[in-house]
Amino acid sequence: MAREGMGVAAALASSTLGGTSVVATRFLMGALDPATLGVFRFGIGCALLLPVVALLRAPWPPRRDWPAVALLGLLFFAAFPFLFNAALAHTTAARGALALSTQPLLTLAVGAALGVERLTPRKAAGVSLAMAGVALALGAGLAGAPPGAWRGDLLMVGATACAALYNVWSRPFVRRSSPLAFSALGMAAGAAGLAVLALAAGPATLPALDPAGWTAVLYLGIVGGALTFFLWVFALGRTTPTRVAISVAVNPVVAALLGVLTLGEPLGWPLLAGLAAVAAGIALASTDGRRAAPASAAAPGSARLP
Repeated sequence: MAREGMGVAAALASSTLGGTSVVATRFLMGALDPATLGVFRFGIGCALLLPVVALLRAPWPPRRDWPAVALLGLLFFAAFPFLFNAALAHTTAARGALALSTQPLLTLAVGAALGVERLTPRKAAGVSLAMAGVALALGAGLAGAPPGAWRGDLLMVGATACAALYNVWSRPFVRRSSPLAFSALGMAAGAAGLAVLALAAGPATLPALDPAGWTAVLYLGIVGGALTFFLWVFALGRTTPTRVAISVAVNPVVAALLGVLTLGEPLGWPLLAGLAAVAAGIALASTDGRRAAPASAAAPGSARLP
């Protein structure tokens, strides 16, 4: 139980910090393209994690896992942030975070499809309720949204699908190494993939940012990159993918409040009603009265973290 509690607490902390990262990303989208912003975020994050891995002598993933870890890194630290950043060029921080809050629902669906978790009637009802809330918030609030906001909403759902697949596929690999080393290796692969995309779009040049812009970049690299994603991977090593993903419910709350306070974004009743329905659906789906399967059952043959 203590191990599960640590995992849930780490996931909640990660999602709270993730909500602040949504606003920082939205702030920078006029100055940086999605790939370049991702290179800064995860390049800085990787540069911070690698010395910590060396200092603590954290175990690296077994060499046989490196190709899979690199592919997972491209999925979560390249495809996910590229779609995430591109989405926030078209939609608001609050709407983007709300679309991102469908992650636990997609994680449930992926886990059920891959046989990791059972999709019970109660979970199915929770999925339906939360999806109805997302449809209400994004549909009813479209009139007050930026032009073409639906494009950003769809891109964010695509980013969320990448995260859901990562949540389910990465857990056995995390448990065979350490969260620090696994995060650092994945970030290195993702930053390299994003750098290729950025260079393909044009020659590498240092962006012209004001002090506030560079502060936001450093915040994304240190807090939104290294700390947020280390906590997420740490959580995946200690509890189930769905319990980790459920923590994303706090993300739109933080993003919506910060979006109102710092970016002057609207916060109308459709968004609030949709957010309430998403939270209720997630709570319903995650409290089906069944005991969670032991960690060893979710990842047979995998080693436990100390």
